[in-house]
This record gives sequence, C-alpha cells and structure tokens, in this order.
Amino acid sequence: MFIDKATITVKAGKGGDGAVAFHREKYVPAGGPDGGDGGRGGNIIVVADDNMSTLMDFRYKRKYVAENGINGSGANMKGRDGKDVIIKVPRGTLIRDKESGAIIKDMSDAQPFVLAKGGRGGWGNQHFASPTRQVPRFAKPGTAGEVREVVLELKLLADVGLVGFPNVGKSTLLSVVSKAHPKIANYHFTTLYPNLGVVYVSEGVSFVMADIPGIIEGASEGAGLGHDFLRHIDRCRLLIHLVDVSGSEGRDPIEDFEAINNELKEYSPELAERPQIVVANKTDLLPEGSGLLNEFREYVTELGYDFFEISAATHTGTQELVKAAAEKLRSLPPIRVFEADYVAPEPVIDTSESVTIERYDDVWIVEGAWLEKLVATVNFSDYESRMYFDRIMREAGIFEKMEAMGVKDGDVVSIYDLEFEYQS
Repeated sequence: MFIDKATITVKAGKGGDGAVAFHREKYVPAGGPDGGDGGRGGNIIVVADDNMSTLMDFRYKRKYVAENGINGSGANMKGRDGKDVIIKVPRGTLIRDKESGAIIKDMSDAQPFVLAKGGRGGWGNQHFASPTRQVPRFAKPGTAGEVREVVLELKLLADVGLVGFPNVGKSTLLSVVSKAHPKIANYHFTTLYPNLGVVYVSEGVSFVMADIPGIIEGASEGAGLGHDFLRHIDRCRLLIHLVDVSGSEGRDPIEDFEAINNELKEYSPELAERPQIVVANKTDLLPEGSGLLNEFREYVTELGYDFFEISAATHTGTQELVKAAAEKLRSLPPIRVFEADYVAPEPVIDTSESVTIERYDDVWIVEGAWLEKLVATVNFSDYESRMYFDRIMREAGIFEKMEAMGVKDGDVVSIYDLEFEYQS
C-alpha cells in the first residue's frame, strides 16, 4: 500500500539527575563531594533512506520515545546518555508542524536531522563545592526532552512528471522509456500510486521520471485520485503533458489539455508555470480523415509549447521525446528543496503553578515546570531578555518569597541551567 502522509508524535528523553555523593575511602578524611552528572536524554533523529518509497511504516507506529539519560552516581561517575531513536523516511519527505502546517525540515539531503532534542543532564554536587561550601548536599535535576507532533508528507524527487487525464498512456510511456513496471490496463485509475523510473538517454545522461495517477476535473478540490498525488509533481522541474488525440473515448484533446492545466493552476499557480512539453499520444489509433491531431498541434504551438507526436504503445517517437526532455532539463534549475519556515511558538508560561525553593547554605535551588520553560526561552546575553526574566520573576513573587526565607546579597540562585548571584 502506498502511504504518502502520516502524523506521528516524538518525545526525546529526559536528562538524568545529578548525584549527591561524597568520597569515602579509608585514610582519606573529608574526601569531599564526588557526585557525577546525569546523562543527556536521547534525541529523536530523522534520516533519509533511499530504500524507502512510502510512509507505510508510520501507519502502525505513531509514537516514538527516546531513552532517558541515566542518573549520575558517586566517584564522579557521569550517567550514560540515553540512546537516540533513528527514524528513517523516504528521501523527499517534508516534516511539518501539525498545528501550524509550517515546514520544519525537507529531508532531501543525506544529513541526519535532530527533530527533538534530549534534555540536558543535571549537575552532580561536585560542581557546587567552594571554599565556603565544602559539603554541598544538593544536585541539579535533568531537564525534560522536547515533544513534538508532526506531519510527514512525501513529495517525490523526480526531474520530470507525467500529467494528464486517466488512461492517456502515462504508465505505458514510463514502462517504454525506463525499466519501471507500472500496472497497465485499459481502464481509468489503473495507476493508484506514483511510479518512478530512471530514464537513460545516453552515456552519462539520465533523469528520473514520475508517473502521477490520472488527474480529473475537480482534482484540486479533492475529486478523484489526482488530488492525493498532485503534491508529487511539486518538485518536478519539467512536466510532460500527455493528451489522447485518438478520440477513442469521445474526448476533445484541446478541452482535456485546458482542463488539466486549470487543475494545476488551481492547486498551485507556481506549478502551472512550470515548463511543459505537450505530447499527443495514441497517434496509432487516429481514424483516417480525423482532424483532431492537426487542430491540437496548431492550438498548442500557438501557445508556445514544445509539441511531440508519439505512440507509446508502438514506441513511435518516444526516443525523440526523452532526448528533448533531457536537453530541456540541462537549462532548468535543480530539483526544488523546500525552505523551512517553522518558527517555534513562545511557550505559554503560567506563573500560578507551584514553585519549590530550597536552601543549602548560601545556595538557593528554585524549581518549577514554568520556570524550566522560562529559562529555556531567555537569551541571557541580551539586556531586554534579562529584564523580561527579572520582571516575570518579580511578578510571580519568587524574589519576595526568597527574601522572606532569608536570602542575602551574594547568595547563589540556581534555576536549572542558570546560576547567578542574588542582588536585591
């Protein structure tokens, strides 16, 4: 089964907690703190796999969770990092944010992409030792990993896309000019999913051709099969528009040609402007005295399109067509790669949620779910961001609570990945 769209949830691993431990060894009095750091949480990594051609695997498994980092332990032993989860997708898959629909990544290259980052491991108490704080009995917890809900959308990577009404000979042409073996029969919608074939023209000259299921009127609005697969010609640099000129089904070639172009325009005006080679197919079935071919040729050439006459079934004119397509491709830009346009939304920070404040000598550990979000979004090298952080903390009453608990100027305040000296 061909599946070209799937929704999945990914969750990176939580970072391991730092350890509170002290060196214990015979004849070594006051060995000092030696709590190790927690390990990093596992990432969710996406890689393109050329051996995959469908998103079928994601029909049954929709949630991917990476391993949490292991907690630190004594003897300065760092916890093991959580194992990453590798998700393989067909090359050409777009990763979109489910809520906004924005593109996060176009998996058209060979570079692995970290879709969800694992949480950072917490510091062990070895980091908090100082001349005045020789027995720190606290450590930092690990931070949570990222959670995302995304849509995977496959857009085939092909140089040339075959478009046209059902049963005009697209699959036959693909089978003739390449080694692809699409299902072929004399009825509409024989092709139920896109087929790819590599067309070898000459030594060192080849291109990838895609046979797209037949488009019908109303496809851009969801009619027929074509609507589901119009996305697969988004990347094509060149369109070969096949039209049945035999009149064997009582259709008018000019009307068919305009109907398909209109559907392309409704789906994407940019796609409608893509270079086209117009091909009159099934010329072997033309009845004697028929003027359909001449009328169609005159109409298309007046519009400025390159025009070819072929019979895919008898292989007539097919080699001339692929040579012309290869020549045209030489002057066209490379296959389109979609630019990421996803902007992470600012997290909603509900300061009414509870916060814990713990004091260890002159160190204050402040923790809370909304505080973790706040620290992750603030750029502390920027003055405006620092002022924003200070304002939120004061409005939430955190500093007021600490002052009531006896915080003094110069005390260290530790909030997840942030440490600073308190100044009233």
